[in-house]
Amino acid sequence: MNRWVTCLCVVAVTGVAVVVWSAEPGQPRETRKAPATKRAAKPVALNPQGTVLLDRAGKRLLLKASVCARDRVLEMLCCLKRTKEHESILTIDASAAVVHAGLLALGARQGTPVRHYKEVSPGKLVPDFKPPTGQQIEIYLQWKDKKGTPRRVRAQQWVRRATQRYFSAPLAKLPDGVVLPKEPELVFDVKNKELVWFGTMKPAQRDIFLKLSKDAVFRKAVGRLFGESQPTEMRAHWVFAGSGFIVDMQTKKKKYLAENGNLICVANFPSATLDIAQASSDKGSNLLYEAFIDRIPPVNTEVLIELIPKSPPVGKTSPPPPAKPRGLPR
Repeated sequence: MNRWVTCLCVVAVTGVAVVVWSAEPGQPRETRKAPATKRAAKPVALNPQGTVLLDRAGKRLLLKASVCARDRVLEMLCCLKRTKEHESILTIDASAAVVHAGLLALGARQGTPVRHYKEVSPGKLVPDFKPPTGQQIEIYLQWKDKKGTPRRVRAQQWVRRATQRYFSAPLAKLPDGVVLPKEPELVFDVKNKELVWFGTMKPAQRDIFLKLSKDAVFRKAVGRLFGESQPTEMRAHWVFAGSGFIVDMQTKKKKYLAENGNLICVANFPSATLDIAQASSDKGSNLLYEAFIDRIPPVNTEVLIELIPKSPPVGKTSPPPPAKPRGLPR
């Protein structure tokens, strides 16, 4: 009686799976028709933790994450566990390379990470910003609210423009006779010729400033400060930038850069697996986004992240979400 041995080889990051059937030594090779199998409808776990699942039927990759913070200025939407929870909303116990492999398995097209500089000669770098590229990835978040009701939203709804920072509007000079109040404090920067404001400007504060002058340029500057300082939902979309590799000088092995925690970013990092397709500073004082605290469930809430490669051509709006989320193993 012949015994058959199954050998399964999974190549991480390429997502290629090869199954080889071979007979025991000394036994003749048999030719037999493989039994018909039914394609499994349930998502398949890609890692031992069961936190990254490939849902081929739903054409999406599923990540089992949890809320780690609700009140942060952000560098990312989701980081790897025990890496950058202090500047992320979600965290996941998984390898970034497995997430990369899962996207490739869905046919997602990898692009290029952000570039801040280019080398013009050996050792000489000059500023040369190039935004991240790659296939657009729609991201949805699923969780249950305090009443146990299932919720599902676009990830952009949990991220807003940072408000706890300075805003400025160009202004050549103050209108004649205008004296800016100390409370609320609106500052005219003579050197840089601009009005400066910190934080969210309230409608009542805007009205105080508008009453100071009928000068159109001054009023336009105040209006700009008011508009830009309002908590506005993030409009940028994510792309599959794909991170990169470095060679460890000691082990001589390749290392996937996003294992530093930069999985799904809202600030541009060359190591990001997913990044937003717009210029977004990675410097603390200039970070563009913060958590939209009123929309985020409590810390430790389990959240299912859906990564859905968007089919070309890329339009201005996202396709409507499925009427009902698929049944998923929890």
